Formats: sequence, C-alpha cells, structure tokens
Amino acid sequence: MAVSPKKIVLAYSGGLDTSVILTWLKETYGAEVVAFCADVGQGEELGGLDEKARATGASKCVITDLKEEFARDFCFPMLRANAVYEGEYLLGTSIARPVIAKAMMEVVREEGADAIAHGATGKGNDQVRFELAAMAIDPRIQVIAPWRTWSLRSRSDCIAYCKDRKIPIEATAEKPYSMDANLFHISYEGGVLEDPWTEPPKDMFRLTTAPEDAPNAAEYVVIGYDKGDPVSVDGERLGPAALIGRLNGLGAKHGVGRVDIVENRFVGMKSRGVYETPGGTILQKAHRAVESITVDREVLRIRDSLIPEYASLVYRGFWFAPEREMLQALIDNSQQDVTGEARIKLFKGSADVVGRRSPTSLYDPNYATFEEDEVYDQQDATGFIRLNALRLRIRALRGRRE
Repeated sequence: MAVSPKKIVLAYSGGLDTSVILTWLKETYGAEVVAFCADVGQGEELGGLDEKARATGASKCVITDLKEEFARDFCFPMLRANAVYEGEYLLGTSIARPVIAKAMMEVVREEGADAIAHGATGKGNDQVRFELAAMAIDPRIQVIAPWRTWSLRSRSDCIAYCKDRKIPIEATAEKPYSMDANLFHISYEGGVLEDPWTEPPKDMFRLTTAPEDAPNAAEYVVIGYDKGDPVSVDGERLGPAALIGRLNGLGAKHGVGRVDIVENRFVGMKSRGVYETPGGTILQKAHRAVESITVDREVLRIRDSLIPEYASLVYRGFWFAPEREMLQALIDNSQQDVTGEARIKLFKGSADVVGRRSPTSLYDPNYATFEEDEVYDQQDATGFIRLNALRLRIRALRGRRE
C-alpha cells in the first residue's frame, strides 16, 4: 500500500479540472501541493497563474518555459525520423508530453516532493505518456490520477465541487470539443467530433486559414538543413522554436497542415482527432526532399521501414525507453549527410516540394539523364535483370516440372 505523500507536484493549467484537483489533493492527502505549469508554446496567458494557484491552496506555482527545449530536443529528433502515426498524424500532442514530464520531475527533485498528480482521464493516451515518462526518470515516484479514483464524473460535478468549496474559478460554457495546443500543433477531439461523419465546424480551427479562403497566389519558402535539422528559412538562420513559429505562420496563412483522422488509442479504443500542424507539415515535406538526394537508397529504405515503429513508440509514451533511444541513434546516424535546401510551394492547403539541392548530393545528372551520356553502359542492365530474375525463373521452372 502506498504511503500517503507529504508533497505533491501537480501538472496545473489553472482551468476547472486542475483547480478542483488541487483542492481535492489537499483534502484527500493533507499534503503540500506545488503547482507546475509548462509553457510549450500553447499561446495561453500564463500571467496570474501563481496567484490563482495559491488562492486554490498551492504552496507555490512553478512556471517553466520549455519552448526551445521542446523544439530542439523533442520535435527535431522526431522530425529527423519523419515520424507519422497511422499515416497522417504528426504526433504534436504525443511529443509534448515527455518534455512536460521531464520538467515536472525536475521540480519534484528540486522541491523534494514524493508524488506527482495530473488531470488526464482514464480513457486517454496522456495518462500513459505522463506516467511512463515519470517512472522512467524516477521509478520510486508515486503517481496520483484523480480521474481514475475520485467520485466526480463530469464537468457539472466539478463546478458543483468548486461552488461548495468556494474555489475561485471562471466556469464558462463548455466548448463543443476539447482542444490542446502547443508550439508544434493544435488538436481537437470529443464533443461534436465524436460523430466521425460530422465535418468539423469551420470556426473551430484556431491556427490555419480554411484552404478555400487561403490566398489565390502561391508562396514559396526555402528551408535550409544541416545534418537532418532545419536551420534556416529563406536564408535566415533561426533557432528551433523561432523556426517552427515562422513556418507555422506561413503554413497557416495558406491553409496547410489540417488532418482529420480516426486513430487507434493505446488503451484500445478508436478515437477521432482533428489536428492543425502547419509548420510541422512543411518541415516533414522539406526534410524528405533533402533526404531524397543525400541518403543512400538502402539506408533510406531501412529507415523508412522503422517509421511506423518509431511513431508508435512516441504515440504510446515510450520516449524515454531504450528501444526509442536505439532507433534514434540509428536514425541520427543516417542524417550525417542530410545538409542542403528544399523549396516548398504553399497553395490552398498544399505544401509541395518543387526544388531540392545539397552540397552532399548523391544525385548526378550525368547518370540520371535520358539524353546521350558516356558514363553509363546500358548493356549492363541485361545481366542485372537476369540475375534479379534468377529466383523467379527457377520458381517458374519448378512449376512446369510438377
């Protein structure tokens, strides 16, 4: 049986759920609660959170700016892997959870806390992602997940709880969907989106212009790469967070990066998710373009075969697991020559590669040309084809003998 914690670090947003959880933790455990808020570029006003948390019973509120670390150490490694979950989802929510959990565990260490708490529900992926990351960092940590244990079951229950205890919250009308934002993307789920036949409301999207309303003229952007990581936009060198932000703006203007999918959650159910990832979509296209001329064919084939496994590990919360680290080492080794530029055409929701160049290019027009050349003997193809056909011919001959 777990020992009752003395100090708890709560993943805190200042919203209804975490305001209720903060008070519930104090009532249930009689413990000191430290509120922790991570700034991963969600764009929300974080001012006043310290005062709000203290008014709800927290001993202090720690707000950590993680935008640069998030982009550099989490988004960029994932982009080097070209990770896409189930063919479409660029993992924007999934990749934010390990950086938040890592920073949260640093607060645990600094504060001498013995437990953490979060507001993820018992149906979702986030509970798994937070807790796997926390346990990988400190296997002794106690995890408290109120939504899996308390008697509250709805938003109405939470509002009533706040009124009964005079918890200072602003109970606004519930949105017809749930939204989560960070530097890399915005996700929407639940509510009206639970019917997979219902088209997302046009006014739901917070980041991107509807493709049909996007500019009627295309815009071109050039992304520069150094060893697999994007380093510049149109020749201007930018830090990781600023670079993603710049491309978010460009992509959003042209309606790039909307995805509507029904995905398979780790806990076993199917769930519909709608996502906006404008900058990430551009970067994924640009990265593959530079890879196409700089990475050996067989290396690229093997790396691409690992994309579903890598993406699944990120989605399921195994960022700090040895298998993800092993794959990352292999992938990063493949990126040593991925240096160059990709030119992307943005127009009405599309991001199309229209140019790529590199000082380490393996592309040689002298070999690839359809015109006359002096470097490739076309007669060599005869033996090449016959050797590759040998096993097929033997198989066919066996069939004739039977």
